[in-house]
Amino acid sequence: MKCRHPWLTWIIVAPVTLLIVLTSALVITLSLFDWNRLKPTIDAQASTAIGRAFAINGNLGVAWLRDPQSQGWRAWMPWPHVVANDISVANPAWTKQPQFAHLDALRFSLSPLDLLQHRVRIPTLQLVNPSVDLERDAQGHANWTFELPQGGTPSAWTVDLGAIGFDAGRIALDDASGHVKIDARIEPLQQAIPYDQIVVQATADARTQAVSSAGRNAGKTMDKGDEQEQTGGTNAQPSSYQFAWSAKGSYQGAPLDGSGRIGAVLALQQANQPFPLQAKLRIGDTHIALVGTLTDPVHLGALDLRLWLAGSSMAKLYPILGVTLPDTPAYATRGRLTATLGRNGSHFGYHGFRAHVGGSDIAGDIDYVTGGARPKLSGKLQGTQLRFADLAPLVGGGGSSTTAPPPAASDRVLPTQSFRTDRWKAMDADVSFAAGRIEHGPSLPIQSLSTHLVMDDGVLTLDPLRFGVAGGQVDGRLRIDGSTAPMRGTLQLGVRHLRIEQLSQSFAAMRSSLGEINGDAALDARGNSVAALLGSASGQLRLLMNNGAISRNLLEMAGLNVGNIVLGKLFGDKTVQIDCAASDLVGKDGLFSTRLFVFDTQDALINVNGTVNFADEKLDLDVVPHTKGVRLFTLRSPLYVHGTFKQPDVGVHTGPLIARGAGALALGVVATPVAALLALVAPSHGDGGVDTCGTVLQQMRSPAGKATH
Repeated sequence: MKCRHPWLTWIIVAPVTLLIVLTSALVITLSLFDWNRLKPTIDAQASTAIGRAFAINGNLGVAWLRDPQSQGWRAWMPWPHVVANDISVANPAWTKQPQFAHLDALRFSLSPLDLLQHRVRIPTLQLVNPSVDLERDAQGHANWTFELPQGGTPSAWTVDLGAIGFDAGRIALDDASGHVKIDARIEPLQQAIPYDQIVVQATADARTQAVSSAGRNAGKTMDKGDEQEQTGGTNAQPSSYQFAWSAKGSYQGAPLDGSGRIGAVLALQQANQPFPLQAKLRIGDTHIALVGTLTDPVHLGALDLRLWLAGSSMAKLYPILGVTLPDTPAYATRGRLTATLGRNGSHFGYHGFRAHVGGSDIAGDIDYVTGGARPKLSGKLQGTQLRFADLAPLVGGGGSSTTAPPPAASDRVLPTQSFRTDRWKAMDADVSFAAGRIEHGPSLPIQSLSTHLVMDDGVLTLDPLRFGVAGGQVDGRLRIDGSTAPMRGTLQLGVRHLRIEQLSQSFAAMRSSLGEINGDAALDARGNSVAALLGSASGQLRLLMNNGAISRNLLEMAGLNVGNIVLGKLFGDKTVQIDCAASDLVGKDGLFSTRLFVFDTQDALINVNGTVNFADEKLDLDVVPHTKGVRLFTLRSPLYVHGTFKQPDVGVHTGPLIARGAGALALGVVATPVAALLALVAPSHGDGGVDTCGTVLQQMRSPAGKATH
């Protein structure tokens, strides 16, 4: 069939043929063009753009190849494949090294059609044998900060870089301001290693290090839950490991060495292209291991890792993580770390973690957020097993929690070491903690602990602060303002239903007791040590004990030497059954006076009057016994207690004893402190115990009761 309009065919075919001919001619011309002629222009333009010398020292060539990823008619369009050899980027004049970076070669393909839209689209940029020297001086000048030209009309061109590929290389970091010096090398593996295989090996290595750092029980803690843990946070399967890396140097003055494995292509924009990474690091005596994936490396929008940490104290993580943590015994922990970084703030999450600290096991979730006035740590922690001895450094019980060692010789008894508050303003915190099982020696049978810790601009609050002790409960609130010098603290504490028979299992007389202890404390103090806080304390202490027992051995075990001496002078070496012990002390600036301090026994009522000065650790007390009726046992004369806490002087009053204030002795007890103590008298737990304190205090308050003593 002949075409009725042959001219129409020529109108269509001729332009297409001409376009093909012109395109072919252009491709041939470009293929034969000597691109090295453009190197001076490229070097000059690049040097101006980055503010330092850039040079292509080797051959510059372009090959035209079809893109295997394109489809349809675009698959026939050839792409320029650029290869630039021997590239160098100079350093600023102040640096130690002459070059910032050197590449044996730089390879990339360019989408020609996108150039028509003023868009430079490079799917993959391949770096061949990169060598980079990063430097920062003591003033904070960094050679990775480029001085880009200012002003002028914004460029209409945009750059779209999809991924970066690399092979063997070297990266060095010399950071004078951060006290970091690292030299890292990257080498290709002989064969690719599957991602899952690395995860299994990393888990085994981390368990071994946990046992080495924190003991065999730490390894058991690390094992819990590992079988169920995800190997990565992305939906796509991570690629295999292609390269091994190693690093040596120093970090914050501590020696650093590490090794690990990584993938070969780092996707910059595709969240479904996870980049596998694995590392083992040792910084001082802190060991860090991680394995997982990274996508969106520009913002760390999908950093998802298993993380293991082990070391001698969590406080040593401060220069590494920038997170203020307490002094602890040796620890090992594992969990899942996620991170999202941004210019205005970052968010780190450490979730589902388990930690073995000393002899304690802790689990929970914590988050660390920056971008506000101060970084903030928040979370919920649960202690599956807690040894109270592991908490001693947190409350001043260990030397590592203070900034100065104890003096070699001193007449002081109260600790004078200063609390470490210099880091309190570095971070805020909002953490809830609960421990259902606590291990402790027989001297203080604490069974549970729960608290809500808040740190806000250097002010530490524990509210509530709740302990289960000896079958009873201690509820309180503690606030310490570490932003002031000296720091100021307030304490409110309530003690209810502490069972006497559970307080000391080693003391037979207490095991048979049916009594209990109740009390209240409200104190306000200032100072940077235990001695300074007590020496400035003002407030009130009230305590009731009914149906208890006491002996010189028990007081000696508790470290109460003064009470030990007084009891011996009054009763000798025998165990004394106490029907009721009641005390009401009021203090101002460390000087506490006895409004009421009595011990009611079967043989006598013992009245204690005077003062205890915590500021200079001095005692000024009178101990007056009142025998009940006619008994074969006759108590000794009134005693005085003078001297210091360390060297008390206990003796017998040789002359008449002058009462300290009107009605200060037991025969003249004022009604106000008795009424306050009566508020502490609580019903028993239905165990058949007798509340003798209620009876004794009522007798003290009534005139008829006073006359019976």
